[in-house]
Amino acid sequence: MKTVYYTNEQIKAFILEISRQIYADEFRPDYIVGLTRGGLVPGVMLSHYLDIPFYALNKDESNLWMAEDAYGYVPAEYSALTHDIKHDGSLKKNILVIDDINDTGNTFLELKKDWTGSCRPKDERWETIWHNNVKFAALIENEDSEFATDYFGFHINKLENPEWCVFPWESWWTP
Repeated sequence: MKTVYYTNEQIKAFILEISRQIYADEFRPDYIVGLTRGGLVPGVMLSHYLDIPFYALNKDESNLWMAEDAYGYVPAEYSALTHDIKHDGSLKKNILVIDDINDTGNTFLELKKDWTGSCRPKDERWETIWHNNVKFAALIENEDSEFATDYFGFHINKLENPEWCVFPWESWWTP
């Protein structure tokens, strides 16, 4: 397996490509979620570029409030008090989840499982949330992944050309 070192200039180009795809898709996230550790730098970069709030999410933690935002959960005692209810009667937020690489798909699949299990797990409406008001991005998309992101900066096929991707923030101290 070869090692490929991506540069800061390449990362900037990937972020611009993801931004272009988001714009073309007419998707406007209410906030961006960067998955630790790999999604933090691209998430912050995208957040600044698009002027959209950013939140970090540790892959090993559950953030129920994000699941509730994705689902549009409104406790009954608050539903009459809010002015942000969308046409479907919910407070669904548009959320963009980003990571550095979509390698196997497991990270994004685990997030979907966690959020679905955290808020009304048996509701079929979850199937209408993914890739609609919750979208996924990766700097690098592996064609062999079991999960397809909505946006990506660069496409690889690890099955045909196995490579280990190294990002600038993972090796900035080396020559």
